[in-house]
Amino acid sequence: MKIDERELADGCRNADATARRELYDRYAGRLFAVCMRYAGDRAAAEDLLHDAFLKIYGAFDRYAYRGPGSLRAWMERVTVNVALEWLRSRSRMSGRSLDDGRPLPDEPEPEPSDVAEIPQEVLLRFVGELPDGYRTVFNLFCIEGLSHREIARMLGINEKSSSSQLFRARALLSRRIREYLDRN
Repeated sequence: MKIDERELADGCRNADATARRELYDRYAGRLFAVCMRYAGDRAAAEDLLHDAFLKIYGAFDRYAYRGPGSLRAWMERVTVNVALEWLRSRSRMSGRSLDDGRPLPDEPEPEPSDVAEIPQEVLLRFVGELPDGYRTVFNLFCIEGLSHREIARMLGINEKSSSSQLFRARALLSRRIREYLDRN
């Protein structure tokens, strides 16, 4: 019988080993995907996943059940924050990596129908290959749904830099998608 989210959270809050194992088994794959989006490589993503679960297990006293899906949403937010801390701690979000000043070609965004033909793992690889700053802003804006103001505050950059990084990320992704479509 599957434990519901509230019971699972209560078990983890009480350091129940069975609940913690169930939590890991149920959510590790989804959280690993979050880590991959920010880390860009498997080894770093595995380290981030480990760190995220340690943070999650230690933070259940701050989690409040808000209905179905709230546990997963809370865990994803914790994981994103762990990934952002990792990026900042390695100075991977320095001004230079965020905006190297090189002009990018004006690359038209591909049609959604064209993008739909590309396997998801290929698209995720393209995102993972973006420079750290571009990838981080792309994830925060396009996937997490944050505004440029929120991103700027989280990363310690200005809103213009966030907007510029998103533009550059989209241009690079558009180029990669076009190249892929031309070859296949």
